[in-house]
Amino acid sequence: MMDTTQMRTWAEISLDNLAHNYRTLRALTPRGCKFLGLVKANAYGHGAVPVAKKLEELGADMLAVACLDEAAQLRDAGVSLPILCLGQTPPELAAGLLEYDVTQAVPDLETGEALSAAAQAAGKTLTIHVKLDTGMTRLGFQWREGNEAAAADQIARLCALPGLEAEGMFTHFADADGSEEYTMLQFTRFLDAKQALENRGIRFKISHCAASAAVLSYPCTHMDMIRPGIVLYGYYPAPELEGLDGPGLLPVMEVKSRVYAVRDVPAGTCVSYGRTHTLERDSRLAVLPIGYGDGFPRLLSNRGQVLLYGRRCPIVGRVCMDMCMVDVTDLPQVRPGDVAIIYGQDGLLDEDAAIAGTIPYELLCDVGRRVPHVYLDSGK
Repeated sequence: MMDTTQMRTWAEISLDNLAHNYRTLRALTPRGCKFLGLVKANAYGHGAVPVAKKLEELGADMLAVACLDEAAQLRDAGVSLPILCLGQTPPELAAGLLEYDVTQAVPDLETGEALSAAAQAAGKTLTIHVKLDTGMTRLGFQWREGNEAAAADQIARLCALPGLEAEGMFTHFADADGSEEYTMLQFTRFLDAKQALENRGIRFKISHCAASAAVLSYPCTHMDMIRPGIVLYGYYPAPELEGLDGPGLLPVMEVKSRVYAVRDVPAGTCVSYGRTHTLERDSRLAVLPIGYGDGFPRLLSNRGQVLLYGRRCPIVGRVCMDMCMVDVTDLPQVRPGDVAIIYGQDGLLDEDAAIAGTIPYELLCDVGRRVPHVYLDSGK
């Protein structure tokens, strides 16, 4: 195990908590439903390779990435699970999809034709999943009222192209953590498309719709496979979804920072850049070696909190690139070397995301490259 006593700031990744979340989510699905784990964006900042290997060990059926480079990283590390690339891959890189045995999402006929030509030129078959746009308005064959026949024609032409094996079809819900009406509209469109294509003799082995919010809220959308993302890492797409998962999710990442210095500072003193905070009392300030260079948002200046000795301590002054200051006046026992919890306990990540005007996903992905990741498995 890495020696955290020598680290200024680090992230502890609990693979035991990941396993708990995996089993919790698995228990929500019907028998035979496959499990696709999202490991794109470095597994939401948790480390793609260790997370992918753990999911493979746990029995996941497939992994999803955003680009070919992410898939190649997993293959080079020895991960053998099927990998679905959700983002677009330029046709000139199709050889890489074939080399690394990556299934590619295809959002339009033009892309499919280019991938078909590349697969034929290589003398191989590329597995694809057809992307249907039912209301996300991002990528995919547009299935809208009045456009169904045209979309079905294009998908049928795609599925008939040589060099391609159309294994699956999927869509992505735009508001599954908000609007039941819109989610069901999207789901109905997807079911209509599935039926229309089956009427043409086109059947897919895997139909999938449910990402994190739908996994928790809409069991009817689980179909052949679920695609949990943020819930796999212990956070909910919306607070009202908490409690829909039985035993509850556990945060997988805990970001920690070791107190660098503790200073006694008199009332009336200004703190940090721009003098945005003036101490109203004689205070003790702890300097933490974490800042926006580590992915700790500057927007938390004078607003965020950290945990020391189980108590919340407010950030005072602006968060700097490499450091921030917290008020520990009411914790006289704080000393240099003590460990502060930045994220991971007591709802801090959700609160910080709200303060920064963003979502937990972004803060997890923003944990900086210079922050070492320490992996804990079976308590070790």
